Amino acid sequence: MRVISGSAKGRTLKPAGAATRPITDRVKESLFDILAARVVDANVLDLFAGAGSVGIEALSRGARAATFVELDRDALNAIRANLQVTRLADRARIVRLDVFKFIRRPHPSPPPSPTGDGAYDLIYVAPPQYKGLWAETLREIDDSALLAPRGIVVAQIHPKEYTELALTNLELFDQRKYGSTLLCFYRKRT
Repeated sequence: MRVISGSAKGRTLKPAGAATRPITDRVKESLFDILAARVVDANVLDLFAGAGSVGIEALSRGARAATFVELDRDALNAIRANLQVTRLADRARIVRLDVFKFIRRPHPSPPPSPTGDGAYDLIYVAPPQYKGLWAETLREIDDSALLAPRGIVVAQIHPKEYTELALTNLELFDQRKYGSTLLCFYRKRT
């Protein structure tokens, strides 16, 4: 696992441990090719952050700030180590909290500081597989004010997990399959 592009290009990232499911470099590169310029100056939320690979890649490519939400101790240690090795810690915020508690708590809008809570331009969701957590997370985000008006939510799941979700404020607008990984892209309904 490494940083693919930007200011921390080529830096090797520490894995988060057996409890997490890392994104492959191939899928991560494809994701950021799709997101392209949307990442520059974005406020990013990395839920079920694992080693922080997606949020760190976003920071390396010019994101304004990234918030990493994770509960697992080994994963939190990996995020801290990876932010240090990439020298991106100054634009990062690590939150040790259950993802659902994080989503449900009050968030000021707009963010009071570059690393504060508020409306996010990119929310990445990569929970443990086969537990329905991705769908539950999307439903919670759908009922929250976390996503900026033109923001995107990306869910990383196994293709067999996918099911259509009845959401009020979000709509699926794209899907990309890479072997055993499916990326589902959501935005606010217009």
